[in-house]
This record gives sequence, C-alpha cells and structure tokens, in this order.
Amino acid sequence: MPVVDVVNLEGKKVGQVELADAVFGAKVNQNLLHEASRWYMREVRRGTHKTKDKSEVSGAGRKLWRQKGTGRARVGSIRSPLWRHGGTVHGPKPRDYSYALPKKMLLGALRSALSAKFAEQKLTVVDEWSLETPKTKALSVILGKLNHTKSALLVAYGENRNLELASRNLERVKLVAPNVLQAYDLLNHDLLLLSKDAVARLIRTLDPEAAAAATPHVETIAPAPAVKKEAAPKAKSAAKPVRKAAAKKAAKPKKGKE
Repeated sequence: MPVVDVVNLEGKKVGQVELADAVFGAKVNQNLLHEASRWYMREVRRGTHKTKDKSEVSGAGRKLWRQKGTGRARVGSIRSPLWRHGGTVHGPKPRDYSYALPKKMLLGALRSALSAKFAEQKLTVVDEWSLETPKTKALSVILGKLNHTKSALLVAYGENRNLELASRNLERVKLVAPNVLQAYDLLNHDLLLLSKDAVARLIRTLDPEAAAAATPHVETIAPAPAVKKEAAPKAKSAAKPVRKAAAKKAAKPKKGKE
C-alpha cells in the first residue's frame, strides 16, 4: 500500500497514512475520465437557450398589401422569417442535456483521477481543517504553506462552517465533500488537499474489499417446523336419509294407464 505524509495547517509533518491500492494506485483510464467529464458538463448545462418563431415575435397579423397588382413581392405577414425582426426558423428550444451514465463508470473514473493525482505528487493529506476564523486571508496564508500555486480542490468530511466561508471567495479554490467528489473537479484543479477523515471515507466507498469488510455478516436462522394439525372428525351428513327416501321412491313400480 502507498504511504503518504500527513501535515498540519502549518505544513509540518505530523504522521503518515496508508492509501488503498484499489483507490490511489489504480490504472489510469483516459476513456473513463473523458466520459465522466463529458457527463458532468452535460449535467451542469442549463439548456435555457430560446429563440422566438413567427408566432411569438411582435407585429400585426394583417397582410401588408394586396397579393397582385403592386409590382412588389407577395408577402403575408410582417413577422415573416425573411424580414428583419421576424421570427427564427428551427431555432434552439429549452432542453435537458443530461443523460445517464453507469455508476461503475463514474466510480472507475474517480479512482483513475485520484490515482493520477497521487502519481503526479499533487496530493496532500491534511490532519484536520481546524480554522479559528472564517477569514479568506487566513485560509490563503495556509494554502501558501501547503504549496498552493494555481488552483486547489479541498475535500473535507463533515460540516466546517469556517472553511466553507473562507474558501468561497478564493479564486480557483473549491470545497467539496467526499460523497459528491467528481472526476471533473480533480482534473480541473492542480492541487488536491484531503483531510484524514475524507481519505478514510473515500477508501471505504471506493475500495471493494473495504466495503465488503465493513458490511456486517448476519446469520439467517431457519424457521421452526410447522406443527401438523389433527384432522377434525367428519360431521355426519344430513343428506343420507334424503338419499334413502329417494331410492325407495325410485324402486316403486309406476302404475301404467289402463
């Protein structure tokens, strides 16, 4: 298993943590990264583009001049697409650009992105995001001590109000939770800063062996055998005397006509 140093907010080493090979040492799949990035950009696209057709632009509906005899081209409406300020033909309409992508592909792309950051030595594990103040300047100083240059992606597990307020005003700095981390965010930022809790959360989510070990084994108990009920005594049929009477009546010879 790969081992990385754990640093505090001053940039000093305070320990080490082991990373799972299945999450931070996987093979980088460029195709998965491309598909996951394309899917994410489609998801966040608004799709609110709209143009007006001939029935939506302003203008009267009357015919401008008579059909024949004027020497001019025939025209039926001032809102015609051929005219200035007329309607647009086959223009864009509001639509949803999102589409479904298999969950295994998204998780595989996330493993590839994390492994690429670790291989490029652009991954830093922070002991704890304990900020005393929500000031942006204080966080900027801390990021400078953690080798922040171009852009940074902060991953923190749990609620941290000071970190949220301090990071939202910094350009090219984004704060996300481990459960909403996307491969596109990892590719779009230069430095990845993870807290120890976030690393444990990602390993538990993305490592199949860790997920299987965390699932408790529940033994199934066989149900008790059903008790056979004794058959109830059959009630005597009340139709027997009726049957005997019917049989006697049928046995009587019928009198013929004289």
